[in-house]
This record gives sequence, C-alpha cells and structure tokens, in this order.
Amino acid sequence: MAIDFHAHANRYTYAGRQAAGDWPDAMRGLIDPTGMRVVDIGCGGGIYTAAWARLDAASVVGVDFSEQMLAAARERNSGANVTFRKGDARATGLADGCADVVFSRAMIHHLDGLDDCLAEMHRLLVPAGLCIIQERTPEDVELPGSPEHIRGYLFERFPRLLDVERGRRPTTAAVAQAFVRSGFPPPSGATLWETRQVHRDGTGLADDLRGRTGRSILHELDDAELETLIAFIGDRIPKGRPVVEKDRWTLWSASRD
Repeated sequence: MAIDFHAHANRYTYAGRQAAGDWPDAMRGLIDPTGMRVVDIGCGGGIYTAAWARLDAASVVGVDFSEQMLAAARERNSGANVTFRKGDARATGLADGCADVVFSRAMIHHLDGLDDCLAEMHRLLVPAGLCIIQERTPEDVELPGSPEHIRGYLFERFPRLLDVERGRRPTTAAVAQAFVRSGFPPPSGATLWETRQVHRDGTGLADDLRGRTGRSILHELDDAELETLIAFIGDRIPKGRPVVEKDRWTLWSASRD
C-alpha cells in the first residue's frame, strides 16, 4: 500500500523536523546561496525550503503537487522570503529563468522517468544557475543496518522492502544521463551522510517509526508488520541512550550553460 500524499492523515509526515547541520554544510560546499533565488521542487512539508531560507537565500519557492503537504508547509514555515505553490515536478508553472538554484530532495524516485523533470529544472534556471538533486541510489539503500543507519534494518527484517527500493531508486548512471539529455553538462557526484533525526532514545525512534514519519517505504507494511519491525530494531540499538539516525544520500549537481 503505497503512501497517499494527498491524504489528510499524511499531512504532517514530511513537516515535523528541521534539516540537521550536516545538510547546510553540504549545500555550502556546492554553492553560496546568499541572496539567491531558490526553487525547491517536491518540497513536501517544507523542511528543506525553510533550510534554504536559513542559508540566507533571497527567496525560496517550495513546489509540491499535494495540497495536504503544502498546507502543512505553510502552517509550519513562514517568512517574507518563503512561499509555497502547487505544481508538478515536470510542469511547475513558474517562469523561465526564475531561479539561481533549483533543488530536489527525495523526490525523483517517485517519478516515472527523469527527463521531463530535469528539463523543467533546466528551464527554471538562469544561465550558470545550479541544479542540485539529492536522492538515494540502490547502492545507498543496500547498506546494512546499524544503530546509526536504521534504514538498513528495515530491509534486513523485510527483504521485500529492498525489492521495492531497488525498483524505484535511480542509478547514478540514469541520473547522469538524464542531466545530459536535458541540456546540462555531466553532473558532479558526491556522497552525503545526513543526520535525519536525533531521537531521545529507542522509544522516541519507535514513535517515529510507528507514525511512518517521512518514510514512504513503511507504507508498504501493515500495522502488525510495523510493530514487528519496531521490536526487531529495538533489539539492535542501545537502550536508554539517544539514537542518532543517519541516511546516506547521493548528491548530483550541474550548472546550466
């Protein structure tokens, strides 16, 4: 049962946290966004839209196709330089050349094909504007579980979830080829270990998992299976201590000629 991004029950699933410090450090390693116009495509609840604003971007526009996600984004994030609008990743409705930076995180694996989305990103950018995509590849998701890499435990306990991931996560080659077909030069690639959340202890992590917070893959499990997974993870993490949860990502970036 894939996640329904339009359901009211899922409104806050991508809106309840802030980007950790390692993420802005990674973005500053690619570009200084001070005074720039940023478009965040597939913004969900606006976590990274707000993070770009905190990096002193002049303006940040979050675009998403879900009214429920946008409602949560508007509720949780405010500021003169942050706006949200409904639009498709392949047809945002924004003007040509309206952005100095176009960003997308954890979105392209939901698309059926990458070319239309990359072409839209290319259209939105000014010459020399930067396109940044943050996504997990099959190699990223196949890493084993550990007390920091909690995601790996999902696939250890329910191998069928790994089959789902392998079927939807783009390869590095596929993303690079889509960049080039859409008018970009070959992108640079980098790996990012991003702190997803620091949970107060295993109970805090269990609550987060139980809510399927920000993890669309958990919607593939029914409630009983989810409880089995929570118990499985609970047996593998330290008791009574904070859980620093990290995920490995791939970053691609390229400037429009």
